[in-house]
Amino acid sequence: MKILIVGGGGREHALAWKAAQSELIEAVYVAPGNAGSAAEPKARNVDIAAEDIDALKTFALREEIDLTIVGPEAPLVAGIVDDFEAAGLKVFGPNRAAARLEGSKAFAKEFLKKHKIPTAAGKAFTEQSKAIEHIKKHGAPIVVKADGLAAGKGVVVAKTVEQAIAAVGAILEGGKFGAAGRRIVLEDCVSGEEASFICIVDGETVLPMASCQDHKARDNGGKGPNTGGMGAYSPAPVVDAALHERVMREVIRPTVAGLAAELSGGYRGFLYAGLMIDKAGTPHVLEFNCRLGDPETQPMMLRLRSDFVALCLAALDGELAGQTLSWDPRAALGVVMAAGGYPEAYKSGDTIHGLAAAEIDNKSKTVKVFHAGTALAEPAEGATGAGAEGDAAAGAVVTRGGRVLCVTALAGDLEQAAAAAYAGARKISWEGAFYRTDIGHRAMNR
Repeated sequence: MKILIVGGGGREHALAWKAAQSELIEAVYVAPGNAGSAAEPKARNVDIAAEDIDALKTFALREEIDLTIVGPEAPLVAGIVDDFEAAGLKVFGPNRAAARLEGSKAFAKEFLKKHKIPTAAGKAFTEQSKAIEHIKKHGAPIVVKADGLAAGKGVVVAKTVEQAIAAVGAILEGGKFGAAGRRIVLEDCVSGEEASFICIVDGETVLPMASCQDHKARDNGGKGPNTGGMGAYSPAPVVDAALHERVMREVIRPTVAGLAAELSGGYRGFLYAGLMIDKAGTPHVLEFNCRLGDPETQPMMLRLRSDFVALCLAALDGELAGQTLSWDPRAALGVVMAAGGYPEAYKSGDTIHGLAAAEIDNKSKTVKVFHAGTALAEPAEGATGAGAEGDAAAGAVVTRGGRVLCVTALAGDLEQAAAAAYAGARKISWEGAFYRTDIGHRAMNR
């Protein structure tokens, strides 16, 4: 089989790495990929943007791709599945209608209310004056969300009324998130512990994946601005057997049943429920994602023993019933290394040092560096030494994004995995690199 992975981040590098291990696979194409995916066995990058659906479809038809797996949310929301299926191509992910669960926070909130799935009270606004009036009546803390896709950065947890009003102004009037912020959702702030509950769905049958916890805030202790995710670990102790069953009963099954009732063919793909578990143990849905998480995918793929490609094919064929997943019993933890300035403006083109030294593989632990915002420096026109990326030598790995790497470790327990991941991260450097130093702190302090 030939497989196409759409996307160029850490999630897609991890998917390409895992897919290449399948005995079913002859070649893995990653569009556009990054410097990490380019180096994987059986893998090759394709210079096509993840949002360029027409070019991706043309490539898949020309190369006779047997299966396409879509990593990021933007092409899913734009309807890549609908277009590929209309062209007779096999593609795994939800169609445009189902992807609205992630594409519109207002749609998701109404869906949750309609199907009586636990979530914070919330209301959508397009007019700044009415949103401000609501904030003044409600008070703080309050959560301000851009309605559309904002790369994981469209949420502000405002601790004061002034912060909330400023966030509304920046989004609705200031256009901080462009078209994604033409409408906002204001919702109650629910406190507790977050968890990522990810499943694979074939339209009817739901197969839960390993529990995970992400760290959205940029700085230690959950402080600083929201990001796409600064690290993750699996399993997440907060999701014990009782909570797992409760989430399936109160969140996942009603969601899949509701989508099946409302959509032709229901929901097929990866379904991610971002949860807040309050002190009473009640799971509240903070958001839905219509794909695998990033950086959750990186530790999950380290732990997954089952054939990932065979799993996606079974879901496409509606044959998840009776399937089981095999997981490494050890813990995995990933630390995101980011470019200085992220999640705001950041510099690109810095040479990354120490990548090979960071990876350790032996019987007790494995360290794998998954690339996200990286590229291979190309020589400047007419040059033989320095690359086009500043002073980078041609062929060097350079930064090309805000979240640059996810140093991920698999070890006997979470403490050992964290120690191994941070040991790997300390061996990697570039100008302005930073990372949180407390990934996994909630689990280790339980």
